[in-house]
Amino acid sequence: MLQTVDRIMKIVEVFITNEPNRYLSITEIAKQTNLPLSSLHRILQAMIKHKMIKQDKDRKLYTLGTIWLEYGLKIYDTMDYVSHVRPELENLMKTVNSSVYLSRPDEEDSIIIERIDCVSQTIRTYDKIGLRVPFHKGIANLAMLANMEEDDQQKIKENLKVDWREREEQLQKVREQGYAIGEDEWSSDVITIATPIVNHYRKVVGAVSVKLAKSNEEEAYNDVIKELIDTGNKISWKLDYHH
Repeated sequence: MLQTVDRIMKIVEVFITNEPNRYLSITEIAKQTNLPLSSLHRILQAMIKHKMIKQDKDRKLYTLGTIWLEYGLKIYDTMDYVSHVRPELENLMKTVNSSVYLSRPDEEDSIIIERIDCVSQTIRTYDKIGLRVPFHKGIANLAMLANMEEDDQQKIKENLKVDWREREEQLQKVREQGYAIGEDEWSSDVITIATPIVNHYRKVVGAVSVKLAKSNEEEAYNDVIKELIDTGNKISWKLDYHH
């Protein structure tokens, strides 16, 4: 049973790694999952039955089924946290004229759970909703990690097995100033700025971040940083944490 679940998740990950709407042949799926064709055919048929996979019978190709969207939307709608803070994210987007992202921690990773796009922004960004980023990467993660309680922070550091000694000074600086800033992980022409969100237990539950075109003048970011921190504080207040 457990082996079957593992194999199903392998297949799903193949479709997510490729473009989600792309159709793949059983040979392509087998190659990317290292599963034998006989087993793969049986699993795909079961997945079709449960709407996890769709099949184009004429072309003998497969793609993700609609059940994932249905489940995702149901989970999304139950996340009061997102609906609760969305107005603040939208206000920030309009104020700083930049796309805004909301991330939340999930063990050794973070997940982007909301993105408010600024249509007038010209820079290209690659951060999609659902993107999972390990904690040793990304500016939003830096903002969260720096402000976590020591036990939570230590657990992440140990599990990731990354040498953190060179980053301790950076984490301390982020904690003191209330935000993280740095070159975007995926584009050297983009600067990311992020601030943490905490709940009423003073526990880090997320981060708000924005992406801006890189400037030679650090002062150019000051107004954005001020608005970003203000938004992070407002959201934390909504979650009943009072500084």
